[in-house]
Amino acid sequence: MNHLLSKTIIRQFQNGNRRKFVTYSSSLCSCRFAPDFKRRSHDLVHVSFLQEKLSPRQQYSRCFSSEAEDFHDILNSPREQMPFDVLIVGGGPSGLSASIRLKQLCQENEVDLSICVVEKGSEIGAHILSGNVFDPKALSELLPSTDWKSELLEQQSSHATPVVRDEFLFLTENKSYKIPSMLLPKQLHNDGNYVISLGQLCRYLGMKAEEMGVEIYPGFAASEVLYNGDKSAVKGVATRDMGIDKSGKPKDTFERGVELHARQTIFAEGARGSCSEELIKVFGLRAGKSEQTYGLGIKEVWEIPPEKMQAGFVQHTLGYPLQQKWNDKTFGGTFLYHQEPNLIHAGLVIGLDYENPYINPYKEFQRWKEHPDVRTHFEGGACISYGARVLNEGGLNAIPKLTFQGGCLIGCSAGFLNSVKIKGSHAAIKSGQLAAEAIFETLQKDGENHDSDAAAAAQENEDDVMAVEAVTFEDKIKSSWIYGELYEVRNTHEAFARWGFLPGLFYTGLAAHITKGKEPWTLKHTIRDADTTQEAKNFEPIHYKPPDGVISFDLLTNLQRSGTYHEDDQLCHLKVKPELQHIPETVSMQKYAAPEQRFCPAGVYEYVSETDSGQPKLVINAQNCVHCKCCSIKMPGEYIHWTVPEGGGGPNYQVM
Repeated sequence: MNHLLSKTIIRQFQNGNRRKFVTYSSSLCSCRFAPDFKRRSHDLVHVSFLQEKLSPRQQYSRCFSSEAEDFHDILNSPREQMPFDVLIVGGGPSGLSASIRLKQLCQENEVDLSICVVEKGSEIGAHILSGNVFDPKALSELLPSTDWKSELLEQQSSHATPVVRDEFLFLTENKSYKIPSMLLPKQLHNDGNYVISLGQLCRYLGMKAEEMGVEIYPGFAASEVLYNGDKSAVKGVATRDMGIDKSGKPKDTFERGVELHARQTIFAEGARGSCSEELIKVFGLRAGKSEQTYGLGIKEVWEIPPEKMQAGFVQHTLGYPLQQKWNDKTFGGTFLYHQEPNLIHAGLVIGLDYENPYINPYKEFQRWKEHPDVRTHFEGGACISYGARVLNEGGLNAIPKLTFQGGCLIGCSAGFLNSVKIKGSHAAIKSGQLAAEAIFETLQKDGENHDSDAAAAAQENEDDVMAVEAVTFEDKIKSSWIYGELYEVRNTHEAFARWGFLPGLFYTGLAAHITKGKEPWTLKHTIRDADTTQEAKNFEPIHYKPPDGVISFDLLTNLQRSGTYHEDDQLCHLKVKPELQHIPETVSMQKYAAPEQRFCPAGVYEYVSETDSGQPKLVINAQNCVHCKCCSIKMPGEYIHWTVPEGGGGPNYQVM
């Protein structure tokens, strides 16, 4: 499909640790790329082919130097619009798999659907973080005749290392005890799985999708869900405006966001996606479901000497440091994976329904690395990357209704992670495939002409167009292996939350080995993670050993390894909800000892004493944010509204 340039060409380049964006008027330049053009995170000319035809006002740059200009009118000026048949928000494993499957169906049925993927990261994979021991069955179903492992190595120089040794340890403060494999749930066995970098796999899938004709636009953050007139259906999203300063005024680089309209919009933002959460509330998609509960994953990647490499070694642990008593209700554990040629992926996952406000997840992770049976893996090596991300842990009982008029939720936006299996990527990929099949069938049945001209014409009077709902998606999920896998362990997380560590382990063993989820009861989770935090007066502060700078590190040193950068002069994307402004002023510090100073894995939140009153004042260091979404979940009262910053901001993960 031939496209004219839109009004913006963004050149992204590296300047020290700061990523810059330079915008040009579309009338000033044009360019053409060879078929094998690849998007890169640095020295990249990113061309946004977002318009079939340019409107007259796109032929010049807007200038806001006149003081007579009304800032309000500027900020609310009409946005350019671009129609697609299917729009996918999020360039992770679920979104990319959906785009690939849609194009496969187009080829099989000789139909041409326009498919667009927008991704807020600076490139595909920049915001992807996962363990990752990868179950390949969904990818093998998506690409059955492809040797994805060889292509991943050839195209991304990233190994898919077969798991050859798998162990599960129970840790005390100074010792470890191996749990016999026969006692572990079958879902914890990793035969046939691979240690990979999920970010690199996503880059590989992105290239596959582009080869098939999918349009992928990294660096564009979806900031607003667009609805029809009566708000009964979704008609697309709008990307965030660029070039607004901290005070909310447009700078001379101001560019209005673009409205992307679609017959179907797939939300694949990952856990706690801002648009997805809005849709769940607007359409009441969680009605009759359990409250979602989350975990926070904190991860490092290390390079180690070749002689210490144990290719394909996989280790998980329970016990120290998170559980030290039989009835501890802190859910979580650790992982350590050896990936060829000489990498270790290591991290800690902690359930955000923990009670003690003095817990510092980052420091618990650093403490675990110094365990005598763990630190030996890191000795002689160097940490090369750091990051964090929340994950869904509510399981089957917390998955919302997946579809609504005009779109659906897939992957971790819906919550398909299996917390017992400690995996979600395979289910995310499968959910993307099933959503694509349901949407393709729905659009075919809709009886409209499927070429781009028809899609564009439909947008001329879009509020009069009846949106359709891909209702068969739910049925496809229920008849797939995703549902069976999650059904078996549907009550296990809640067992830990209600009864503590050892009773939770016992229940998990019972469900995994005997009942297989067929218990005649459902343990529903009804409490938000924010509301499980207890008052600080019930606990003693935790004193953590200072980092040694070799195996353990202070937070700001590690944060540099995430490649995180946000344009300094922009509106803060972390907003205190107006109706909850009293919480950081008079509740969080006074009642809970300010847990946000400890649970944030990027040092975003801190309290300082005001010189006049001596009262603590919240300071938000938004430039540190790694987009983990933890603050939107664990804040007392959920007082933070997480919104997207300017596109391309945030972490820049390369091997996560």
